[in-house]
Formats: sequence, structure tokens, C-alpha cells
Amino acid sequence: MEEEGDSIEEGTRSTAESKWVDGSEVDSEYVPFQEDEIGSMQEHGGLRRRLLKRPKRVDSFDVEAMGISDLHKPHDKDLSALGTFTLAFQTLGVVYGDMGTSPLYVFSDVFSKVPIKSEIDVLGALSLVMYTITLIPFAKYVFIVLRANDNGEGGTFALYSLICRYAKVNLLPNQQRADEQISSFRLKLPTPELERALNIKESLEKNPSLKTLLLLLVLMGTSMIIGDGILTPAMSVMSAVSGLQGEIQGFDTDAMVLVSVVILIGLFGIQRFGTGKVGFLFAPALALWFFSLGSIGLFNLITHDVSVLRAFNPYYIYLFFQKNGISAWSALGGCVLCITGAEAMFADLGHFSVRSIQIAFTCIVFPCLLLAYLGQAAFLMKKPSSFERVFYDSVPGAFFWPVFIIATLAAMIASQAMISATYSCIKQSMALGCFPRLKIIHTSRKFMGQIYIPVINWFLMIMCIVVVASFRNTNDIANAYGIAEVGVMLVSTTLVTLVMLLIWQTNLLKALCFLLIFGTIELIYLSAVLTKIREGGWLPLVFAFCFLCVMYTWNYGSVLKYRSEVREKISMDFMLELGSTLGTVRVPGIGLLYNELVQGIPSIFGQFLLSLPAIQSTIVFVCIKYVPIPVVPQEERFLFRRIGPTDYHIFRCVARYGYKDVRKEDHHTFEQLLVESLEKFLIKEARELALESGGIDVDFENEAVEPGSVDPTSGEGELRIPLLSIYKVDDLKASTSESGPMLPSSAMPSDEDPSLEYEVSALREAMDSGFTYLLAHGDVRARKDSFFIKKFVINYFYAFLRRNCRAGAANLRVPHSNVMSVGMTYMV
Repeated sequence: MEEEGDSIEEGTRSTAESKWVDGSEVDSEYVPFQEDEIGSMQEHGGLRRRLLKRPKRVDSFDVEAMGISDLHKPHDKDLSALGTFTLAFQTLGVVYGDMGTSPLYVFSDVFSKVPIKSEIDVLGALSLVMYTITLIPFAKYVFIVLRANDNGEGGTFALYSLICRYAKVNLLPNQQRADEQISSFRLKLPTPELERALNIKESLEKNPSLKTLLLLLVLMGTSMIIGDGILTPAMSVMSAVSGLQGEIQGFDTDAMVLVSVVILIGLFGIQRFGTGKVGFLFAPALALWFFSLGSIGLFNLITHDVSVLRAFNPYYIYLFFQKNGISAWSALGGCVLCITGAEAMFADLGHFSVRSIQIAFTCIVFPCLLLAYLGQAAFLMKKPSSFERVFYDSVPGAFFWPVFIIATLAAMIASQAMISATYSCIKQSMALGCFPRLKIIHTSRKFMGQIYIPVINWFLMIMCIVVVASFRNTNDIANAYGIAEVGVMLVSTTLVTLVMLLIWQTNLLKALCFLLIFGTIELIYLSAVLTKIREGGWLPLVFAFCFLCVMYTWNYGSVLKYRSEVREKISMDFMLELGSTLGTVRVPGIGLLYNELVQGIPSIFGQFLLSLPAIQSTIVFVCIKYVPIPVVPQEERFLFRRIGPTDYHIFRCVARYGYKDVRKEDHHTFEQLLVESLEKFLIKEARELALESGGIDVDFENEAVEPGSVDPTSGEGELRIPLLSIYKVDDLKASTSESGPMLPSSAMPSDEDPSLEYEVSALREAMDSGFTYLLAHGDVRARKDSFFIKKFVINYFYAFLRRNCRAGAANLRVPHSNVMSVGMTYMV
């Protein structure tokens, strides 16, 4: 697929834990901060200094980052009215499929727990459903949660990433000050009047337990979303197929299960073609489905009993609970199914805009769902015994088969949306270092969010078939479904409250009202669905626990491995003792050593020096690093630094990516762009030396470089050219000829600078000799004095995950003859 089609496979791991690993495995040292610089500053300045503490020294990476900071200001999605309405129409096929299919099973589940004995039962259940839709999707998500986006991206990990930018809560502290210069970071400083945000920030940063608790909360929400990816296809498809039981004689439960399994196999079988190809009719089909819901509901409302409009009076909810007691409480587990998929409004935000999702829900989804439930309630007022098949029985006879076909298609679309959301969620967790590296195939060159993960796809298919074949009815699956949905909503409520206090600096009373109102509603629903643990509710808890163990173990092992690498770094003094030959023979060529440290010399380099009879004349430590933002602009992606004296010819390159970025590169393009970028870095370095020798003093920490005044060969060039690109090198040369000089002409090195000319010629000679990829094959073991649990987790569970996740040579897609690897054991 990746050879001829639009799909592109993304590498996500290297041979035994070298780079091309997930961002969370890219580790570094914390830059030491000074705590005594606050001094005699004014109040506002003091708050700013406390938020952005200054490092003791200027980092060359920081200087490079300042040169391009704000080069491209992030901009909101500025669409015309027509464009917004077009996006709103498209959201029907991606965002609202799950919520749109809920009328298939909500009332059948509610009244399986509360028999219909009077109109109070119907009106009370209807009032519960209507106000649940109004409070959770409409009030909470449409008007509040959608605003808590991360530069246009939504979801649990997007909230966590947003919090990580304002407080160093990531357990892998690979932050650099240069990261804050990325234009899309968009930090907002606290105001002097609201020092509460700073207090929350400092509490989170100083308390390791709070960091771990926050991570566990995020991982739990993510695990619930993955569980949804299993339950949504099973629930939606079975609900649609169940309509045949009353229409075709002899169509029993076995036949329903068989047909559902066949549809699920077909659904997961076509995933490899990509969402864009599979779902080109999604939006029109869902628009037709919502039109059918509204029309059938309106027909039943007028035909059977208009008096159900009394359910707009919430007093009927009180009467419902007064009459049915514990049974009414149990029925809440079915009522919560009316908002399944509400989290998708936030999770799929990256593909649309806030306004488009708001318009679609307000103008189409919300009124059509209300009409659908009103119509079903009116039908039940006349025929209460039809609650098990209330949707299909309420459809006029002549329209059954067209509606059945549309309902089946809508169920598949709802499943497709949740499957795609699961892929995206796992990709984000891999980027932030919380999931083992898996093969990712990008099914579209235009939309980076359209991905396909084969292992997860077949795992979801097998689990869906097991669920359908085991439960054999929708009621037990509904019990499991409700726990997963409410669990995700509680996590989002907690994280959005933290965003309100830390980032929005919302009034404390408003933030507490948000938490108390929506948190209380969701806890009530959770208490109701938890009573159904024995009746299927255990399933999402088992799924969540398994995925939570996998993700937390991967993150825990990565943190320990990082700390081990930091402890075992090679000192610069030792490198100076070896001399420019590094104690061996330097042969022509460029060695690309992938490692996980953004600072210091990795210990694996020493293993190469000991194991190889010779080492390349030019060495580049390449570090792939993920930063907590969705996308890093390509011109701000790469930072270079020289390591050691000039004659050592050792450099470091940090390539920064966001958790939504796509890495697709050909190794030939990669090699050529690397050399071009490195040449421009050498030119910039020579000019800085010329500036210093000319007696000009520049305070790089306090003087930012104007974006429009950067010399095309001053060093910004190497940052403007993407190191990992799908474009040809020749197409990118034009990007280095845009602006004027940033240094005085007297400070610029001439073309006849002997040291620069020598180093550039040496670099080109090394390039002509070829590239070698230096990878590490590592093993992680717990120390002998560690606790038994740690030994079991690291030596067996984490080691198993590392052995079975994506390997590195396939990731880099380089000829095996170009790869050299050495083994190393990390004791943690």
C-alpha cells in the first residue's frame, strides 16, 4: 500500500531504543534554573520571572530558536461563512455518527429496567433524555469544552499537552527553553491579580505524586476511549441488525449475531483503504439519517400523542424517581446512552473548527434528536409493549426497508468515526511516550489525521467479534458502553477545570461551578452504570485496566531508561582527553547516531568507540523530540549545535515534532538535507565568531532577531529547511533566499575564510564517502536490589513490550548495509 497509493508508513521506533522512538523516550537534562533572580522586581515582572525562570547561561539552541521565533504566527481557522457551513455539513459524517445512532437503543434499554405502567414512566424517561442531551453535549461541550482546545486540537491528550506547556508536569523532563520560542507554543502569562495560576503551577511541578496522578488520569481517559473503539462497533451494528428480528420470520438471535459479525469483518477489512476513500459518502448519508430521525419523530408526535411535550417540564423527572425508586436509578444507565459520542465533538476538533461543530449540533443534530425521542415517546404512550423495538416499530411500514438500510449505514459510519478516533488517540499517546511504538500508515497525503494502525485494527476487530458472540444482545453491551462513556466525560471535566484555573485564569467560583454541576451529573450517571458491573459493566473496566497497565508501564520504563542514560553520559573532559581522533581512526564518511538526549554525549557513543575499529570523520547526534504542541512549523523544527572543538567534527541536531506531525522521509532526501542544513549552520557559526572577534557584544538572551532581517545564509536556513521531508532537495533551495543580512558586513566571514572553507570541504568529502546509521540495540534491566514488583515490570513486562514493538531499521527505511548497531544494557 505504501509503495503506490497515497499512504505513507510512519516509522515510530528504531533498533533497540535509539531514536525514532516516541517523543516521551527522548530524554534530556533539565536546564538548571536560578531561583534567586526575582529580587527587586515589580509585582508583574516578578510573576513573569517565576513562570519563565531564566537559565544560568545562554544555550546556542536558544539563540537559534530566537532567530525564528514568531516567524509564522499561528492563526485561527479563518473561514468564510460558506466554508464554515461546508465544514458543519462534513462534521455530520465524522463527529455525530455515534450520537445519531443512539435512538436505536436508548428507550429499549431504559424500559427494560423500568416497565411502562403509566404515562409518568414515559414522560419521566423522556424528560431525563432531553435534559441529559441539553446539559452534557449542548451546555458542556458546545459552549465550554470546545474552547479548551490546544491550538485547534481536542481530546484528552491535547488537554494534557496544553497543561504540560504551562507547567512542567511531564515525567520525562526533556524541555528546553528553545521549545518555548516555537510560535505555536502561545503561552499566556498570569496576571498579577491572579497569582493562583502560579501557585497551581508550582504545586504541580514540585509534587511528583500530583504529576503521576495527572498522568494516570489522562491514561485512564485514553484507555476508556480505546474501549469505546471496541464497544461502539459492536453496539451500533447489533442495534441496527436487530431490526430484522421482527421483520423476517425465523431471524433469531443466532442469525443476528452472524450477520453482525459479517458486517464487522467487512467494516474492519476496509480500514486499510483509509477514512477518505471509505467514507466519501459519510456526510450525505448521516444528513439523510438525521432527516429520517426528525421526520419519523415529527410524524409519530403528530399521529400518536402531542401531549408528550409536557416532558419539557423537569418536574416529571422528580415524579419518575418518586414512582420507581431504585429502578429509576438503574434506568439512568440506559439514559446515558443518549449522549454516547459526545466526546467526539472535542476529540475530532482538529479536523474541523469550533464554529462548524457548534453550528452542526445546534441547527441539525440537537433538534433532530429531540424530535426522534419525542416521537418514540408518543408512540410508546399508545403502544407501551413495543419498547424493545420502539424505533423500528415506530417507522411507517412502507419506509421500513429504506430506513433499515440507512440505519445500518449510519451504524457503520458511527463505528468508523470511533475507530478513527482510536487510531488518532494511540498515535498521540505514542508521540507523548505513553504507548509502545507501532506501525502507522498515513492513508492520505493531504490530511495528516487520516491514519491506519494495522495491529490495532485487527485487535479491535477480534475484540468486537468476541463481544458480539459473547453477549448476544444489546442490553449487556449497553451496560458496558455507559461506563466507558461516563468515564471519559469525568476525565475531560477534571482536565478542563484544571485548564480553567491554570491557563484561562477563570474566576474561582465559575471554575468550581463548572466542576460541581457537570461533575455531579456525571458522577450520578457513573454510580448508576457501576451497579451493572455484573451484567456486562465489567468489560470496559477490564479493557481500561489492561491498556492502562501497558501505557503506564511503557512510560515508567522510559523514564527509568532516561535517567539511566543521563547518569551514564560521557563527560566532555573525557572526550578532550581522547583528542580529535577520539582514540581511534577517523575515516571519511558521516555517522548519524540516533539517541534520546538533547544535551550531553550519550553513553552508547562510547560503545561504538570501543566496538568499531574506526569511526566516521563527521559525527551527528540526531535526536527526534516531541514537544507538547500539535504541530511544529517546519522552519522552526531543527536546531544544531557543535559538540567539542572544531577539529572533532561532532554535531548535534534536535528535530522537534508535535504530537500531530507526520514524519515521512526518504533516506536519500534526509541525507542531502542534513548536509545542506549543516553547511548553513557552519556559516552561521563562522559569522558569530567573526562578530565576537570584531568586538561587538550582543546579548542574545535579551535581544531577539527580527524575523524579516535574517540573512539567508546566517543559520536560519538550516532551520527553514525541513530535515525530514517528502519534497525534493532542489525544490527547497528557493526557501533560503528571502531576507537581508542580520550582521554588519564587517562581521561577516568572507568566502575565503580558510577555517570555514576547510570545514565545508571536509563535510562534502565526508558526504561523498557515504552515510552510516549508528543504532543502539539496548536491553533494560532492573537492578538486583530493586523490589520484586519493579523487577517483574521492567525485566518481563516492559522488556516484552520493547521486544515486540516497532523495530528501527524498518522505521528509518535505510539499506541494511548502511546500519551499524551495538548492544548495551541499561540498569534501572
